[in-house]
Amino acid sequence: MFWLKKSLDLPTAAEALPGRATTIPTAEVHYVNGHALKGPYPQGFETAVFALGCFWGAERKFWQQDGVWATAVGYVAGHTPNPTYEEVCSGKTGHTEAVLVVYDPAVVSYAELLKLFFESHDPTQGMRQGNDVGTQYRSGIYATSPEQRAEAEAAKVAYGPALKARGFPAITTEIADLGPFYFAEGYHQQYLAKNPNGYCGLGGTGVSCPIGTGVAAQ
Repeated sequence: MFWLKKSLDLPTAAEALPGRATTIPTAEVHYVNGHALKGPYPQGFETAVFALGCFWGAERKFWQQDGVWATAVGYVAGHTPNPTYEEVCSGKTGHTEAVLVVYDPAVVSYAELLKLFFESHDPTQGMRQGNDVGTQYRSGIYATSPEQRAEAEAAKVAYGPALKARGFPAITTEIADLGPFYFAEGYHQQYLAKNPNGYCGLGGTGVSCPIGTGVAAQ
């Protein structure tokens, strides 16, 4: 399997796999709540995108959060159009595994989602998350608005000293504006709801992110 031999360096656009013009088939509705994965979403709801390691466990963290209307897993921040899972795992597309979160800001704030994101994984590990090694497991926040990006940057700055005090290195989470979100194949969507005993390599640092405890992410 060619994707087992992968680099921990991100490919350039010229080096990336060519991909395809057609989208990869995916599920139509959320397995847990029946809501439409690709919308339309309720008026006034917002979207956020996070990457924090294997997207199976990451997605479950968010669909369990009050105020989240739907979640979906996919691929972001790479070069290859409409990549397959195997292509992303090869490290030759540049994508990371991500979760799209559709939420009601009247119930859960973006700052609260950032806190959940940071506390649900180790954001200091670079191109890995625990035993999962590869560029597709890197930590990332992909903003859908300038306000989200500013909050994400502030949250990263606020969390850094708390981690450092516990002996962790610098946060490696990349923060960027969201580009194309390619929905992953249907069997990946809400994977741990379909397979309750399935693999989840997600693990936090045990260090509380100070957002919501007197430190504002804005």
